[in-house]
Amino acid sequence: MGAEDLELEELKRRKLLELQRRLLEEERRRRLMQEMEARKRAILRRILTPKARSRLANVKLVKPELAAALEDQLIALAQSGRIPVPITDDMLKAILMELASRTTREFRFRIKEK
Repeated sequence: MGAEDLELEELKRRKLLELQRRLLEEERRRRLMQEMEARKRAILRRILTPKARSRLANVKLVKPELAAALEDQLIALAQSGRIPVPITDDMLKAILMELASRTTREFRFRIKEK
């Protein structure tokens, strides 16, 4: 085996080690995200009534980003004691209406006649 062959083998070995390291890191990150999601679901199950959970699931289907932000906010509010627990469907509806009124943009059209 020549020097070039040894260098090539070493390069292959390093690439393989790097790929294995990346895969392990990706797996660790995926597992951590699953654990965090499981904890989040458990907390939401405790702080929301079944009807409110159902409504939140529907929101998640239509607007996943909004639902994720809302879930985080509800958990923070409940843990800090700033909102009564359990959160009912009516309370969740009111929160959603408030969010919608803040985020809805108003469009105005002007028609200029010549």
